[in-house]
Amino acid sequence: MSVLDSQPTSLPMVEDDDPHGFFVPKALRGVKDVIHTLIPIHSHLNQFIDTVPFQRLRDIKQLGTSSYVWPSASHTRFEHCLGVAYLARCLASHLQTNQPSLKITNRDVGCVEIAGLCHDLGHGPWSHVWDNIFMPKAIKGCGWQHELGSEMMFDYIVKNYSIPISDKDARFIKALIAGDPAQCDASEKPFLFDIIANKRNGLDVDKFDYIQRDSHMTGTSFSFEATRIVKSARALDNQICYNIKDAEQIYEICRRRFALHKNVYSHKTTRAIEHMVVDALLLAEPHMKLAERVYDPDSFLYLNDYILNEIERSKAPELEASRQLIKRLRHRELYREVVWKAVEFTSKKAIQEYITPERIMGKAQKTFEGEGSEEPLDLTADDIIVDIGTIHYGMGERNPVDLTKFYSKKHPDKPMHAGPGDYSGLRPSTHAEILLRIFTKKPEYFGRVHDAYNAVLVDMGEEVSIGGDTVPNTPTLTSTRTSDAFSLETLPKTPGGGAGDAGTGSEQRKKRTFGRSGSAMMSKNHFADVDKGYRHESPSASSRRMSTEGVAAAIAGDPSAIAMITTFQPMADLPQLFEDGTEGATIDAAPSQRLKRGREDELQPPIERVEVKRRRKLRSD
Repeated sequence: MSVLDSQPTSLPMVEDDDPHGFFVPKALRGVKDVIHTLIPIHSHLNQFIDTVPFQRLRDIKQLGTSSYVWPSASHTRFEHCLGVAYLARCLASHLQTNQPSLKITNRDVGCVEIAGLCHDLGHGPWSHVWDNIFMPKAIKGCGWQHELGSEMMFDYIVKNYSIPISDKDARFIKALIAGDPAQCDASEKPFLFDIIANKRNGLDVDKFDYIQRDSHMTGTSFSFEATRIVKSARALDNQICYNIKDAEQIYEICRRRFALHKNVYSHKTTRAIEHMVVDALLLAEPHMKLAERVYDPDSFLYLNDYILNEIERSKAPELEASRQLIKRLRHRELYREVVWKAVEFTSKKAIQEYITPERIMGKAQKTFEGEGSEEPLDLTADDIIVDIGTIHYGMGERNPVDLTKFYSKKHPDKPMHAGPGDYSGLRPSTHAEILLRIFTKKPEYFGRVHDAYNAVLVDMGEEVSIGGDTVPNTPTLTSTRTSDAFSLETLPKTPGGGAGDAGTGSEQRKKRTFGRSGSAMMSKNHFADVDKGYRHESPSASSRRMSTEGVAAAIAGDPSAIAMITTFQPMADLPQLFEDGTEGATIDAAPSQRLKRGREDELQPPIERVEVKRRRKLRSD
């Protein structure tokens, strides 16, 4: 039995703030859901669901490009929003029923439910890829976030579909979406803002839904009884509190959020594809003006994950570079992760300032010039990506449970924070870390980028101090370049300073600190060691190369052979098919395309499978 089923038919009398009965819960239909089983759709909710802006969410994947790694993770923002609306009503109705002194009205519950439904209306293509990566690059300093888009599209629905709610209700719903009571009337109940977007401790029904849904769809099983957490909730001290018996479960939810971000949302292949998608969009931006569409609701309606298909179908010459990159993505010739490192959260600023594509490229260029090669290095800073991601339990370095109040069965109206021994003490000292990744857009330079990154790390230990970021009792990086690593030393104590103080004056300016365990965090990742000339190759490209080499050998050994190309894939080396003894050989590249020796560059679709046949008669020169 759901929370809604247990709701009594008669509720305490409260002030009538819904004179037209818009928010009276009248279930019109039910939606079968993989997480919540059956979601009842009430009349006021139905008026938002059956609109173009909300139906648009069917074309926005919840996990962006993660479906390239987990094919089943193709669920969308549409079903997630239905789930959040359901849990929002469950929690608000539970408080309304069990704490009549709060004087929660049907209007309050309905507004919370609609806020849950509409909270992601503003997501762009591939969800967070759009506002976190694409928009900041497309329009520098724009500050656009999907919450702004949600407010815009909510207003669009209310206006264009004549939704009968007051301006006060509309402001309240948008404030609930933003989690900001200052955006609406001061008379609204403060604890209701903890339900959709909880800025106090991060525990809200949005997370309760996506943690379960994303875990299920990626096959990384994790489930908890959302109805138990909902029934545990009480509004005390103007905030949502929970039974102390559920503290352990709540901590596990936060820990699961961290695990999803690290293992799923920030998976190396997912991140590589995200950068490829963004690059393809940026190449198309001057022609398509995609970023500008977020400010026009009529244009925003058709901004979805199918943009790539739109680019692929286009014949516009201005989109050719974008089409070629998308083709590379389709053939899974991806950007490649060169190295990764988990770094202490306090080192974020120093890493952002020092580890940059330009510094890595500078080291690669210097090494290349030292080799005396006459050929130029076909690598630029734009071909290197420094990806710095923050992963946490929901509230940065803080433990969300420390920011949550609890009650007990014996003291149901006395909220307090959980203390030592109230739940498991097996917890990390900090609840956030930085995940540093280096990618190369050109896998043929994998080894060079890796070597250059390690050289930057060496210099990083010798650079000037960043002053205010120095942390007491902090091991500080110093380095001596060796053939395969650099040494790290902990500086001695100085008078009046901690164990990690680097001294004073010029001596201190020669050191840079990186958190309490900087030496371990910023050391070389030996698990990722490769030679400087290492070239990363995808499995499909490797198999095509080996197949092509076999055909080349067959042709080279038999001058009467002719190659018949029947299927095309990228990255095959056509010239190697033309060995001595095959002068004048003709290759059938397609029904209407033939290629003679000396013009192999005209054949764009490279080879996957080649049939070798004998020629009846050799051409005489």
